[in-house]
Amino acid sequence: MIQLFNINNYVIDTSNFKNILHDKIVDVFVENFCKYVGAKFGCAVNSATNAIFLCLENKNTQVSIPTMIPPVVANAIKLSGNSIKFVDDTSWVGNSYLLKDFGDYKIIDSAQRVDKDQFLLEANDQDLMIFSFYPTKPVGGIDGGIIVSNDEEKIKYLKTLSFNGMNFKENNWDREQSMVGWKMYLNSIQAYVALNNLQKLDEKKERLSSIRKKYNNNFNLQNSSDHLFRIDTKNRSYVMSELNNRGISTGIHYKCLHKNSLFGHQDQILKDSEIKSDTTLSIPFHEKLTDEEVDYVIDNVKSLVKN
Repeated sequence: MIQLFNINNYVIDTSNFKNILHDKIVDVFVENFCKYVGAKFGCAVNSATNAIFLCLENKNTQVSIPTMIPPVVANAIKLSGNSIKFVDDTSWVGNSYLLKDFGDYKIIDSAQRVDKDQFLLEANDQDLMIFSFYPTKPVGGIDGGIIVSNDEEKIKYLKTLSFNGMNFKENNWDREQSMVGWKMYLNSIQAYVALNNLQKLDEKKERLSSIRKKYNNNFNLQNSSDHLFRIDTKNRSYVMSELNNRGISTGIHYKCLHKNSLFGHQDQILKDSEIKSDTTLSIPFHEKLTDEEVDYVIDNVKSLVKN
């Protein structure tokens, strides 16, 4: 079966860690990731979903998000005490988008994109930018995420909030509780896998660029994502079933959330998103695809897809 994503396999010797939860490798990873995206400080957490929660916790505000988005985003917004406004934006999928603009600073959700100097080029010092280390993301891990910024005070606050409201000290008994927080920090095992995949990112992106160019040429598209390659087809259920029978995995990114009664916007009409929610289809796109597999995917998709 030609897989939709590639997940690298690692054998981890935990005896190499002084502390499975808080070894130095967490700091090493944060330092390397921040350097890659051009930010000074980072708060590493156990999921990008929790990163969104922490950034929006106790803000009591309305957050506008695309309706075609992973449900965990809407869930984090609601759980952190905020309301949701859905917008008709399908272009963001596989890239980044503005999660919230507070005026003096912004929160940017870049869970599906990681580029060299991305924060440096696209954000202001006070902004917060969120990245994901979900296994299938550009920098995959055992889940996890990070919030980066050049605002040291914001990052210090978020680190304390994610560490049970305590300041971090090597000796457990020296830690002091300064606020009520959550256990949401990134652990050593998560950092180990994410660090190894970060070190492979440039090589991965080079291969993805080659595959993407070939897909774009054959499907007459201009996709730019390093995370997903999506096409549209009117006969999606049939295409997915038939491709699966031919050994090709596919996925749907994503269905509209405003039609879900949990979020209370079922009467809202978001035309473009509603159309693409029924037609979007993700095909295999990862750095381990061989040229023969890419050609096989192209030939079979072309023979089945109706636009």
